[in-house]
Amino acid sequence: MLGLPLPPCESASFVLPGDPARHHHERPVPMYLGIDLGTSGIKAVLVDQNQQVIAAHTEKLSVSRPHPGWSEQNPNDWYEATLRALDALRDSHPEALAAVRGIGLSGQQHGAVLLGEDGAVLRPCLLWNDTRAETECSLFEHRFPLCRQITGNIAMPGFTAPKVLWVARHEPEVFAKVTHVVLPKAWLRFRLTGALIDDMSDASGSLWLDTGRRLWSDAALEASNLRLAAMPALCEGTDAAGTLNAELTTRWGMKEAPVFAGGAGDNAAGAVGLGAIHTGDAFLSLGTSGVVWVTTDSFHPGGNHAIHSFCHAVPNQWHQMGVTLSAAASLAWWSRVTGMDEKALLAELPEAPEAPSPVLFAPYLSGERTPHNDGSVRGGFVGLTQDTTRAEMTQAVLEGVAFSFRDALEGLAESGTVITEADVIGGGSRSPLWTAILASVLGVTLHRLANGEQGGAFGAARLARIAVTGEDVSAVCLPPERVASIAPDDRLSGPYRQAYARYRALYPALKTIP
Repeated sequence: MLGLPLPPCESASFVLPGDPARHHHERPVPMYLGIDLGTSGIKAVLVDQNQQVIAAHTEKLSVSRPHPGWSEQNPNDWYEATLRALDALRDSHPEALAAVRGIGLSGQQHGAVLLGEDGAVLRPCLLWNDTRAETECSLFEHRFPLCRQITGNIAMPGFTAPKVLWVARHEPEVFAKVTHVVLPKAWLRFRLTGALIDDMSDASGSLWLDTGRRLWSDAALEASNLRLAAMPALCEGTDAAGTLNAELTTRWGMKEAPVFAGGAGDNAAGAVGLGAIHTGDAFLSLGTSGVVWVTTDSFHPGGNHAIHSFCHAVPNQWHQMGVTLSAAASLAWWSRVTGMDEKALLAELPEAPEAPSPVLFAPYLSGERTPHNDGSVRGGFVGLTQDTTRAEMTQAVLEGVAFSFRDALEGLAESGTVITEADVIGGGSRSPLWTAILASVLGVTLHRLANGEQGGAFGAARLARIAVTGEDVSAVCLPPERVASIAPDDRLSGPYRQAYARYRALYPALKTIP
């Protein structure tokens, strides 16, 4: 086993602005950098002391799909894209980048980066949306019967542990060389700092974490033919966790090597950016995929409804989350099919829902996560007649996505978590009609935000600031202003309850279609 650096996460000592040991003119106003390693791109944002985004730059990434259900990326592409993104910020905002004192990482979760001797990458990373390891999910839970109680999650092909089992079974010559397994964000930190460290929120998405105790589970690792020595050190997202290497510090003109925060998985970083750090804070993300998030003060295993139970990126907090795989992606698909842009499709509908569409739509275009954990089911329209209009089908798409969010809400309720109000973010939240449909289908008051689209990179920058200054989490992670609140329409509660019951009957029927 190669002895790659595994330093503990320790609080660092820093000289703060105004410290008598420094004169003001010797140090510019500190800046903080957030880097989000997404599937489609690397985004870097510079944030100042007033939490204003000074500059941002995104570098695109591509995904390789060599076989149906496979989804891979070359980790070295992440590193090169990160270099390009920060080079661009250096060129456009050299003084601001030079003043960076802390860097936070946010990352796509669940990916499996396999490292061998000297930290070499052994094969392309199997991404979160890679579904090849379905058989290995059953094998993992058979080997680790307490999986759901200890990790808080059902074994799904998207998680890291089944992917590693797949490699062990199908690429044994690769697995024999493995010395370390890390998630995407942890690998990027390794390249930038030389330290193998990951935070609790990201580690929760591996199926190797004892989520309640916030440490690696020996039993989970044993079920994957791994040992504790193969894992990175663990820390909280607000902890100091490595410093930028000297070569890159010089390359970007920084006055001193910035400290890295533990960082966060993408959804947890988004929650930090929204200030969803207190027990009961909830939000709906109506993006390409859909997320129902609620912050909890203790660990609540998700049961059998494909509800995720993860550590939060801030200490002593956890969260539960339901996921629908095709939220705004469903409307984008319908736009491509009709040849009309989304704005034109929505313009054919009333400003507020008057009644449920007579058509039902199942948004299982890429399978479904919550509550079915089924990557093979596919969607469809039901109830079409000779008189069906395009507008009715568009409304059905919006309602089908809302019903999938209702599935997640029901799963959360059965695990003991009830949501009565939530913020709503994501591209779909810009539609007042879609937000109104969601509120009435869910029976929940939804709040639209003035600036809820900052994303994971902004949350990562907030974590970087806390890691440097030691400020209280609540003082930094403030929520954006709410600009509108949409309550459920009581006239629609009964009709939507009946429509949801019909929607629930679609999955068993669609499941039987090859």
